[in-house]
Amino acid sequence: MNQTTIAEISQYDQQEVLLKGWLYNKRSSGKIHFLQFRDGTGFIQGVVVKSEVPEELFEACKKLTQESSIEMIGLVQRDDRAPSGYEILVKAVKPVSIANEGYPISLKEHGTDFLMEHRHLWMRTPKQNAILRIRDEINLAIRNFFHDRGFTLVEPPIITPSSCEGTTELFELDYFGEKAYLSQTGQMYAEAAAMAFGKVYSFGPTFRAEKSKTRKHLNEFWMIEPEMAYVDFEGNLEVQQEMIQYIIEKVLQNKKTELKILQRDTTALENVKAPFPRITYTDAVKMLQEANFEFQWGDDFGAPHETYIAEQYDKPVFITHFPTKMKAFYMQPDPSNPEVVLGADLIAPEGYGEIIGGSERIHDLDFLLERIKEENLPQDIYEWYIDLRRYGTVPHSGFGLGLERTVAWICGIDHIRQTIPFARTLNRVYP
Repeated sequence: MNQTTIAEISQYDQQEVLLKGWLYNKRSSGKIHFLQFRDGTGFIQGVVVKSEVPEELFEACKKLTQESSIEMIGLVQRDDRAPSGYEILVKAVKPVSIANEGYPISLKEHGTDFLMEHRHLWMRTPKQNAILRIRDEINLAIRNFFHDRGFTLVEPPIITPSSCEGTTELFELDYFGEKAYLSQTGQMYAEAAAMAFGKVYSFGPTFRAEKSKTRKHLNEFWMIEPEMAYVDFEGNLEVQQEMIQYIIEKVLQNKKTELKILQRDTTALENVKAPFPRITYTDAVKMLQEANFEFQWGDDFGAPHETYIAEQYDKPVFITHFPTKMKAFYMQPDPSNPEVVLGADLIAPEGYGEIIGGSERIHDLDFLLERIKEENLPQDIYEWYIDLRRYGTVPHSGFGLGLERTVAWICGIDHIRQTIPFARTLNRVYP
């Protein structure tokens, strides 16, 4: 008897197997029970034919409730209509635990608030399961991408003494009598590590005390933040587009079933090939003005602006050279025009907005000190960061990829809260 999983079921066509999992749903025609079975790797239908099994087994199947945990033995049979491509002709069912009656998430429609209250159960459903499986694939692709290119993974602290970007949108902590904050980015710590290892990336949770309710915002989310010594603005953009192309290729290759469950039209994803188009901030402003948007040079892009710009292209687009006054103090101004920085945002197509923000970093000591002073930042808190310019400074660049926004785009789903196992939003800290 071969014990296997639904993900590996194709290896056992016309063989008897043992599956361990849960009853997602069932229906009956009187003489046949159709058991919708899940095991954490996928979903498959088990068929129990009354005339082919002992009567006690057929009767026992009647008593199985939704989400009961069971072990199932049966013959694997090809079925092209099934999402997995197979079904199981059931020979035996062993209940492990009969679930209580009244499982909260039935197959009827439920409101989003109700489903989020039951997120611990909602993730068992096919669509939510598929989203989080694709998230896992994206995680793996990112780690493999950087590992294969000689990057070292570093873990920046979550508790920090200051803001990285000079904002007030921080969760403040009492750290043994001193003020500290939950990290909004690991970038500065990654810069320090880049001066030790050359090429690094961090991959971890970040926090923003932003009172936003949009479909693109979370208060706790995951960021991937590479920093690279001796890499300039152009080299930075090359790494970004190569990484995005790599991620898309891996998802299309390895998550066909999940994309099918989500009914994701993959045509747009298949078109994501480097190089990506670019447009300067200044030209983007002209584009918006010509389209009758009320937008002035120096304004920040909102969702309608990003969507319109993205619609003019058939793949992700870089918006480059933002006004210096709009951006963080550490971004390197363009030597040919100091009013703009050597930075870029990468805008995903299909209305998903910014997924990457990055720049060449200021490496000149005196200039960094000048920018800190201009922004009225407390120099003493940044002394360790300034040290990076005192001792062996080099040109360097980096960027931050928002994991959840990337998952939302690749999955083609409406709201970012579905892209993380347990979302933390303005009004939600449960479950």
